[in-house]
Amino acid sequence: MDNLENTKKRALRILGNRNFSEQEMQKRLVSKGETEENASEAVRWLVELGYIDDSNYATLIVGHYSAKGYGVSRVRDELYKRGIPRELWDEKLSELDDEEMSDAAFEFLRKKLRGSEDKDDLRRASDALVRRGFSYDDARAAVNRYLDELGAGRRE
Repeated sequence: MDNLENTKKRALRILGNRNFSEQEMQKRLVSKGETEENASEAVRWLVELGYIDDSNYATLIVGHYSAKGYGVSRVRDELYKRGIPRELWDEKLSELDDEEMSDAAFEFLRKKLRGSEDKDDLRRASDALVRRGFSYDDARAAVNRYLDELGAGRRE
């Protein structure tokens, strides 16, 4: 039992550095030399106390990565990587505002291209959007919007 108390203390120290999902904390404790059983018990204890909450953590992850201008696929990858249960993904991803995501893609292109209409530059920027987690359709829409606004600026 004394060993479990040490595991709980270690878990609290680890949790003091940043937020964790249940799965992340379990893996972290085991990697630090704790037994699976003690790690599971410590994680359950932290959940009961409210120190670990996968739903709140998922909300933080979605908010953080969408604010950084990443697309849905990249945010989903982060949720997976951090061990957030899949049943929370759809709920949290549905909270993303489509218009904000569209604006983020457009702003990324605008900064990356800085007025360029070169086809190779447009292709590279579009590919960069896809790597940031936007769908091909989102990237195409952002390129079209960029070109429309660039053309409108020239007509004035």
